[in-house]
Amino acid sequence: MSNGQKNKARGGRASSVSLRPGPWSLIGEQLRSGATAVRLLLAVFLAISLLAITRGWSPPRDFRLRQVPTRDIVAAVEFQQVDVRATEEARLQARRFVEAIYDNDPLPVLQLKAKLLNEVSHLAGAESLEGAGLELWSQYQPLQAEGAPEPTEEERLAAFERFQQALASDEAQREFARSIDLVFSRIELQGILDSPPTEANSKEILVRQTGKEGFEPVVSVRDVLIENVRSDLSSTLNQRLASLEVAGHIFARLRPEMPITLKLNIEATREQQNKAAAAVQDIPRVYEKGEKLAGAGAPISEAKLELLELGYQERLKQRSWADRVARSLAVLWFYIALLTLCGIGLHKCDPAALKELTRYAVLLLCVLATVAGVTLAQAQGWQSEIVPLLLLSMTLAIAYKHQTAFLLTASVTLVSAVGLGHSLYDSLLLFGPAACSIAMLDSVRHRSKLLLVGLFSGLVAVVTALAIGALEGHPLLLTIRSALLSGLWCLVAGSLMTCVLPFVERVFRVQTDLSLLELGDPALPLLQELVRRAPGTYNHSITVASIAEAAAEAIGARGLLVRVGAYYHDIGKMLKPAYFVENQGVEASQHDALVPAMSTLVIIAHVKDGADLARQNRLPEVIVDFILQHHGTTLVEYFYRQAKQQSEESEDADVDETSFRYPGPKPQTKEAGVLMLADAVESASRSLVEPTPSRIENLVEEITRKRLDDGQFDECDLTLEEVRQIGDSLIKSLTAVYHGRVKYPGQETA
Repeated sequence: MSNGQKNKARGGRASSVSLRPGPWSLIGEQLRSGATAVRLLLAVFLAISLLAITRGWSPPRDFRLRQVPTRDIVAAVEFQQVDVRATEEARLQARRFVEAIYDNDPLPVLQLKAKLLNEVSHLAGAESLEGAGLELWSQYQPLQAEGAPEPTEEERLAAFERFQQALASDEAQREFARSIDLVFSRIELQGILDSPPTEANSKEILVRQTGKEGFEPVVSVRDVLIENVRSDLSSTLNQRLASLEVAGHIFARLRPEMPITLKLNIEATREQQNKAAAAVQDIPRVYEKGEKLAGAGAPISEAKLELLELGYQERLKQRSWADRVARSLAVLWFYIALLTLCGIGLHKCDPAALKELTRYAVLLLCVLATVAGVTLAQAQGWQSEIVPLLLLSMTLAIAYKHQTAFLLTASVTLVSAVGLGHSLYDSLLLFGPAACSIAMLDSVRHRSKLLLVGLFSGLVAVVTALAIGALEGHPLLLTIRSALLSGLWCLVAGSLMTCVLPFVERVFRVQTDLSLLELGDPALPLLQELVRRAPGTYNHSITVASIAEAAAEAIGARGLLVRVGAYYHDIGKMLKPAYFVENQGVEASQHDALVPAMSTLVIIAHVKDGADLARQNRLPEVIVDFILQHHGTTLVEYFYRQAKQQSEESEDADVDETSFRYPGPKPQTKEAGVLMLADAVESASRSLVEPTPSRIENLVEEITRKRLDDGQFDECDLTLEEVRQIGDSLIKSLTAVYHGRVKYPGQETA
């Protein structure tokens, strides 16, 4: 037959069979997806950022202050350290060799010289000893040797006469004056010093003339000391004066009155000493490669830390570009591999963490900020690296599943170990308290919850630190100090998390039990308005909240979330309360004047109106989801049947069922599925004439079967077993609500 289907060849029939794509094909399709590519680019950017923060091109420091090394730390390369003691000794020696600077004031010497010349002229011109003055002449008498007799009056008179004869002529006096000028010229120039300098060069000094700029040549301390000046003065007088006897008289007069003319200039001397000390270069101490820098079992002190840091910096300087590039690629590969494993783990256990791009980006940003915080905390040396890690673990436990929190916290710990050089024990000390905080954060119902989490995490940190100290053989006092410090930082982290909890809820768009309790407060304006406008709807919501919470807890879902969602799920009805049966009295129904299609639009509108009201009052999106999903895409059966009946009676076209369905979406979470069933069975149970347990059970089973057959639970991951458990809980709750009561004597049936 010409219009018949042609027979296919064997090859054609084989090629028409399409097999399910393999795993690599699925991966290829996902990689070609734009959303997946963006997420991969963000992950690669995170890996590169982690590489930059941890300086992956450089080997990490394997030491820190007060760390107790388990082995000797030796120099990896040859390096130098300034020998502080030798350098200070050299600078002190330089200070001591600097010539002290003295200011010389020659005025007292000039005054003494003038006084001497006047007195000598007076003595030489006196007519007698009495006229010259016995007291004055007594000052010119040489000191007598010890044990020698005092000179008599005749001897004094004879000595005076010889003195006058030696200076009788004017020429003799002029020669005497010239000799005295020569004798005093050196003293005037160099000055006289009482004692040698103690904190500078004790052999030579620099003399600066008062009122003159610049320095005189270096002067020997020996030449200006007063005792030596007196000795030199005696010798010079003996050489310069014609008469030794006259020289003796002159020396006797000058010796006791020789003035001190040199005064130490402290500021100028110290300035010279500082310059000399600054000119001394640092004296290095060379450490050979392999030389021990820190011993095992002893805490690293500040001095040892400085030495180890010098060796580390020298090691970095000697690294070639090839070494840096090779290590950078290796660390980057490790980070990418670790992020890949995290991505696979999240895809398996918590795909919602990857679904929304904004939350995914915030998650990566949190990981980046945590590693940066750990890096900064380690640089400060306060042993506070546990604080940012605890904040991350608690944030993830609140915003995501516990598996996600464990996975990412462990990954950040590994990144810290590779990038910052943490040992196995250091990593255990970081991860142990973090794991404890994740395990305890099942819910945050009270404000003290996070403080308790910090307290118990601190206890875990203390015990872990003590155990690590015992395993590594650390000193007891150091171990106790480290343990207490770790516990204190955990408490600090719990306190900080209490403060940032509202910020975490807003950024990750999650609601803790604490915020849900605040939303469930009946005094909130939106709920008060619902009570005022639609009291029947409010009572219905309260009843639904009670039975839905019990049903949610029966399957391990968040009962408090379902309860609060039930409070708000029908707030859209307050805009047209009279159109809903629970708010109608004995008056005629508002729907009597409307066609079924219009009534359906009014009924369905309460979902959209409720979502708009919720967003206007800034309710969280999770509550808005309950409002939008509590009816799913179910059929408004009453008005649909009414419309269908009218259509059959008038023989019109068939009624379009889709126009009588709620717009949805279907429940996306188990909690929304629980609320859907609770809302439906509570509303239907009010129509029961005699709500006996069997009738309630039949009603719940019927409604549950309808919802299952209608595919309303296809998108919320509810299993058949969980649906059964929800139904059993609803039956128990409704049976308790409609339990039989004892009829009192004389009581009439209402």
